[in-house]
Amino acid sequence: MTPQDQALYDRVMASFTARFGHAPDLVVRAPGRVNLIGEHTDYNDGFVLPCAIGPATMVAISKRHDNHVEVMAADFGDARDQFGLQSPLERNPEQPWADYVRGMMCALQNAGYALSGAKIAIAGNLPKGAGLSSSAALEVALGKAMLACADIDIDNTRLAQIAQLAECDFVGTKCGIMDPLISAQGKAGHALLIDCRSLGLTDAPVPDDVAIMIVHSGVTRGLVDGHYNARRRQCEAAATAMSVAALRDATLDMLEAAGLDPVTKMRARHVLTENQRTLDAADALAKSDLAAFGMLMAQSHLSMRDDFEITVPPIDALVAMLQKAIGAQGGARMTGGGFGGACVAVMPRAKVADVQAAITAQYRTPDGDIPIIMVEHPGPGVAIL
Repeated sequence: MTPQDQALYDRVMASFTARFGHAPDLVVRAPGRVNLIGEHTDYNDGFVLPCAIGPATMVAISKRHDNHVEVMAADFGDARDQFGLQSPLERNPEQPWADYVRGMMCALQNAGYALSGAKIAIAGNLPKGAGLSSSAALEVALGKAMLACADIDIDNTRLAQIAQLAECDFVGTKCGIMDPLISAQGKAGHALLIDCRSLGLTDAPVPDDVAIMIVHSGVTRGLVDGHYNARRRQCEAAATAMSVAALRDATLDMLEAAGLDPVTKMRARHVLTENQRTLDAADALAKSDLAAFGMLMAQSHLSMRDDFEITVPPIDALVAMLQKAIGAQGGARMTGGGFGGACVAVMPRAKVADVQAAITAQYRTPDGDIPIIMVEHPGPGVAIL
């Protein structure tokens, strides 16, 4: 267990024991993720290239012999929620974090799994609002824990599909499969090229001498406020206009001939070009061609800025600083759903100190703080500890 995981494990164990007076039956860890390239392509049946990272969510759990669930969130001042599994679950307007818990319980039951009540404590060390998929990590960890308590073992891809339904149908963010799937299926030392239609996974090894740097802009993002869902509707409208099942099936020639309004055309153009960039980036990574990978990251960021219009000025400035500091030996782009969050950069490990120093000297968050900088290497997916 890494020191980071050990500290998180100790914290969730302490929270559980303080609340319930005994040790949990088990603890489950699910990681956050960073997407190297392939943004807003997942719900268009396209390709993405994420990896699991070190920061994670842990769920400590003990089985109850009734239908009552009591859950405590260590990251929200030990806030509590409780509910029964036998009655229809509704959202909790007073504690939005609890919706992810209730949503996952609802999705598991809707999928036909018989759950028992439980005592649960949750803790994480993923920065909130950074676009590193803290919500998917919570849902995947919780789903794995609840099923383990019921002595049910399911494929991790199926677990990810249920987590996606929890977020789409209960929480209300019409997200794609990428976030829960990489949290469930992450592989140490590898990014994964995910075909979001077939859910096929292709290993993309990340050499030990390559570092992945994540810089939190300090601009907190929130996807349920409509931006994300609006982009999805625009993509679906473009696919319908071109008579294809999803934008994955369209071509740029088809797009030119479709007669779409300018905004919808721009949205679709981003997805079509981003799919090809993602496939090309996986090839570049396999060849350890960081220069080509960096060029593709730069093109991805410009497409997100100009065609998909999901970046914000502080993010654009931060990406430019990263690109200048890295030079031709890698690249940087915004990562995540957009409208704030984090930037991801790929570079030789030997350049990390210089790049970190440049960002610390030049960039400040909207609150005037030095940004959170994380240096990562791909880690494993969900596990019972």
